[in-house]
This record gives sequence, structure tokens and C-alpha cells, in this order.
Amino acid sequence: MNSPLSLPDMAPGSLDDRSLRLPVNGNTVAAEDLKVRLVLAADLDEEMRIDASQVESVGQAVLQLLVAAGAEAERRSLNFEITNPSAAFVERVAGCGLAETLGLQTGKDHP
Repeated sequence: MNSPLSLPDMAPGSLDDRSLRLPVNGNTVAAEDLKVRLVLAADLDEEMRIDASQVESVGQAVLQLLVAAGAEAERRSLNFEITNPSAAFVERVAGCGLAETLGLQTGKDHP
């Protein structure tokens, strides 16, 4: 069975890329797996990098986890970064008023 969150495709020599890749559809089921991965990242790494490049839809549960992870990273002085956000991800985050909270630059092409 495939996990809703996949590890990034790693080319030889890129074993240091430990980004979490958000699923295409970030629903409540995906949020359960994301929670575990975020806790592990906070405990084992000095940063939380989340790749949002493949996101087509993201639900409330995933957004809540990302906000909580960002707050925890700040509390623990860890780097928290959402990388390569898809247009759908940026639109949803901006629409919920969470762009600043999650550190996203929405630019003039997004609401």
C-alpha cells in the first residue's frame, strides 16, 4: 500500500534531502501520516522542509498541522519552510488568510 505522503525521489548523492512531500490531495487521512512525519522531523532534524509542489487540494486538517508545525519550529528555533508551493496550495493558504503564518509569498498573481 502506498503512503499518502511519499519521501522525495532521491537521486544518487542527494540523501541529505529530507523534505516532506505533501500529497496531491491533503485530506484528513493524509493528515494522520503528516502528523507522524512532522513530529519525527522536529525530533530528528534541525529543520522542517515541506515540499508542496504536487498539491492540488489541501484540507483543513493538513493546514492546521502545518500551522502547528510552524509554531513548534519557531518555539524550538528550527527552520520551517514550505518549498515549491503549487498554485492550488498558495491559493488555498491565501484564501484562508494563512500565507503570512506559513511564510508564503503570495505575489501579485495570487489572491
